[in-house]
Amino acid sequence: MIAPPLRSAGPARLLLLPGEPAGIGPELALQLALRPRNVELVALADPQHLLDLTERLGLALQVQPWSGGSVDRRAGHLPVLAEPVARPPQPGTLDRDNVPHVLRCIDRGVALCLSGEFDGLVTGPVHKGIINATGEAFSGMTERLAAQAGGADVVMMLASPTLRVALVTTHLPLRAVPDAITGEAIARVARSLHAGLRRDFGIAAPRIGVLGLNPHAGEDGHLGREEIEVIAPCLDALRTEGLDLVGPLPADTAFLPQLLPGLDAILAMYHDQGLPVLKYSGFELAVNISLGLPFVRVAVDHGTALALAGSGRADVSSLAEALATAERMALNRRSR
Repeated sequence: MIAPPLRSAGPARLLLLPGEPAGIGPELALQLALRPRNVELVALADPQHLLDLTERLGLALQVQPWSGGSVDRRAGHLPVLAEPVARPPQPGTLDRDNVPHVLRCIDRGVALCLSGEFDGLVTGPVHKGIINATGEAFSGMTERLAAQAGGADVVMMLASPTLRVALVTTHLPLRAVPDAITGEAIARVARSLHAGLRRDFGIAAPRIGVLGLNPHAGEDGHLGREEIEVIAPCLDALRTEGLDLVGPLPADTAFLPQLLPGLDAILAMYHDQGLPVLKYSGFELAVNISLGLPFVRVAVDHGTALALAGSGRADVSSLAEALATAERMALNRRSR
């Protein structure tokens, strides 16, 4: 993994990738720029597209070209590092010709972070379907970021103001999950989660609740033996390394209000075991964090919402929370 130089002083400097140009990402970037901020925020986007959207939505916003140097942090101003689209995007209508623009933004964003120019990325939603339709093998932005960063071992953690949930397995069919729950997989994610909570969130001694795989965490082997044969032995070994792990916990009671305040994060075995609870607890403020990258990356926890694109009705809350989270993470990294 490539380690970038850390910016040592001044406000956090973050690069905003609006994502799919036909989706709601670009207009959310404009809404975000209307708000006061301490962070130095630069959008990597097509300036003319943002100007057209500003006019369409009737926003009192100045889109400013940026090529280096000081960053204007005033509300109502958005510095933009130009990355042109192939064709003017039509809100709500995907265009294959603009897929290279999306991919260039991702790759250029990584390069700018690895060079030390920026502390991290705040990313809007991309559309996997249109990217793959061009013949580009694209499993997700996280995977591309990891590859561009030299093969970083990345863990997905979703967070809201009240809850953090990391995943041992991510986008797998439910039928494939038990075979993917190995001691090696659990240990890799648990170590990364522990390190990320320390480095990026300033938690000196993280306490992590680990869910079992089966109902009632297997109920002493009567409902499955993965807890006995795989999960518990792995947790015992990790505890000898100094990790503070609670579990394996039954997933149906682990999120109770009397238990959660004593935990800094939950480690779930699979996607729909942990994320429905997090999204129910505060979907508008949920964000997607990539732990393990050599730079900060926080994304919105929603899609391109093509039906809303260009309407001005998209909710900026998740992007605003992503920016605030990325700023805190960047400053925590700098202080370590």
